[in-house]
Amino acid sequence: MGEANTFRIGGTIDVRRLGFGAMHLPTEPGEARKSAVEVVRRAVELGVTLIDTAYLYGWGANEELLVEALYPYRDGTLITTKVGVVPPDPPRDAALCGRPEVLRDQVERALRRLRVDRLDLLQLHRIDPEVPLADQVGTLGDLRADGKIGHIGLSEVTVAELDQARRIVDIAGVQNRYNILDREHEAVLDACTAAGIAFLPWRPVHPAASEPTGEIAAVATELGATAAQVALAWLLDRSPVMLPIPGTASIEHLEQNVAAASLRLSDDQRSRLDAIRPSP
Repeated sequence: MGEANTFRIGGTIDVRRLGFGAMHLPTEPGEARKSAVEVVRRAVELGVTLIDTAYLYGWGANEELLVEALYPYRDGTLITTKVGVVPPDPPRDAALCGRPEVLRDQVERALRRLRVDRLDLLQLHRIDPEVPLADQVGTLGDLRADGKIGHIGLSEVTVAELDQARRIVDIAGVQNRYNILDREHEAVLDACTAAGIAFLPWRPVHPAASEPTGEIAAVATELGATAAQVALAWLLDRSPVMLPIPGTASIEHLEQNVAAASLRLSDDQRSRLDAIRPSP
């Protein structure tokens, strides 16, 4: 695994740049859950070291699935989770809540569920507009000072919000939606690249990227790869701080995703992919 395939989060945690997003893994008892456990274990066997989850994903059930699959954890495995969302009353699925006491409670619960003494990368799932940002990231900073958090990350933030947060605490990661057909957060990625902050794009493969025609399909044919692999390879090529976290409940798709880290785009292929007009 060469240097180009790894990144050091916060200057201290080495991970393989192609990670795994656990969000869509089924957690209900049964055969689907058993298969999900096997997918996670296979990911680690293939060298994946960064696994992304959140309290929101099943209200802790996703974290518990990862523990069932991986505990005791292999050395070098980083499970990053998120806090700051709570179950609301119907009909909504979730509500933002960045109150300090809620963040502290969710961090404590995550520590217990994941069976760790410290969350090496803890992300604020969303900024709660009803709570001052300084209170939200300041609370996470206090928890880091207490040794319960290693590094702090943000999710779905603007450049201005990232700048504001960085004036309060060190930010080691940002998780925004980004892919070859959705580059709304290009400026945030550029800010992360300039600052050496890990950028974890969620939804790293746009559904339309697998269309059988167009530039992505053409490059896929040239490389003998799938369109999804080309989309992931483009992300890895886009910035050295890029840490895509594609998710799947299929071992076959997992293996294809991991193999995308070995694809190398030519200058011509890169230019053609860069020129694709992102979806509105």
